[in-house]
Amino acid sequence: MTTKTLRIIEFEIVGQHVAYSNHDEQEVTGEKQSSKFELRWSGLVAAALLITPALMSFIIRSHAPSGMGIADHSKNSYLDLQRKKLYRYLIFKIDEDKSQIVIEKTGRHSENYDDFTAALPHNDCRYAVYDFDFVTPDNCQKSKIFFIAWSPSTSRIRSKMLYATSKNQFSRQLQGIHYEIQATDPTEMDIEVLRDRAF
Repeated sequence: MTTKTLRIIEFEIVGQHVAYSNHDEQEVTGEKQSSKFELRWSGLVAAALLITPALMSFIIRSHAPSGMGIADHSKNSYLDLQRKKLYRYLIFKIDEDKSQIVIEKTGRHSENYDDFTAALPHNDCRYAVYDFDFVTPDNCQKSKIFFIAWSPSTSRIRSKMLYATSKNQFSRQLQGIHYEIQATDPTEMDIEVLRDRAF
């Protein structure tokens, strides 16, 4: 009989990624422990001993969700912002119960950038679209539409991974986006950042 230290890994499958939530070490006594593993599933959460890369790849393929749909209201609201200028901004959230990306808040066209940033949660991820108006040096009035992926450092790992894996599929369906910003804190999406990109 031999004694070997094995790492116990707790992780969560989100999209095509594995979000690690906890790990520690445990002494295990037995013969040829390095050739054995144990896997216990509870929903999408697993605890594993000595999991191999090949097994990890199989788990991800078998248990990854198929992706989030986009609610019709979300698409229509974006068109209202883009074509009719009815809104200054839109904030979207992922509704996991419905497996859809839905509208959480619409900002009136009279609202400004401070109103928009104040509406974003401090500890959870969101997608947003902002219609940025500006005047060029030759005094021309223009606007650019920004897609913003908001993923604050204080948000949960699961939320970060879920929003990251759904972002490209969602943003591709919003025709007419000029620029994309990924922000983990307010300084990365300051109004000056938008101004620099727009000019």
